[in-house]
Amino acid sequence: MITKPRILYLMLSLLSFGGVAQTRIAVLDFELKDLTLAPGVPEELMRTASIKPLLEKELKSAGYTIVEVASQTQQAANSGVGYLFDHADAAAQLGKQVDADYVLVGRLHKPSFLFAYLMGHLVRVADAKLIGDYISESKGPNAKLTIKAVESLAGKIDHDLDRRYSPPPPSKLAP
Repeated sequence: MITKPRILYLMLSLLSFGGVAQTRIAVLDFELKDLTLAPGVPEELMRTASIKPLLEKELKSAGYTIVEVASQTQQAANSGVGYLFDHADAAAQLGKQVDADYVLVGRLHKPSFLFAYLMGHLVRVADAKLIGDYISESKGPNAKLTIKAVESLAGKIDHDLDRRYSPPPPSKLAP
């Protein structure tokens, strides 16, 4: 016979399983690597700055916990442009400081005026291992195309983690 205290215990046990710790990801500010003849134009700087919040939004929609990293903290850990992108151990140290499970270090690589690549390195903090090296192409500076590239990047990250992200349905993009 199941008594009221046992039912309460069973319910609390089930709730505790549902409350398993969520995956904690620190998404760092993306760096711009602009190889065009007119590097660092304001539009590209704005596009680069927009990637982190867009990616965080997509990852949150899949249930990931986003860990905030102050710009000053990221700058202090970065020994120069591209350092954290190229050094998983340094990115993992930063992840430990902010109590993250993973760190996503990103770059907007622009070799041409016609296209750019959103690049990301996913580092597991526990062992400083690079577990994901991602590239998503964005043709042209159109904001909607950048959003689609971010959604593609989120899908690739989720594929290596919890596999619970569903990108928004395709929409008709204006030229």
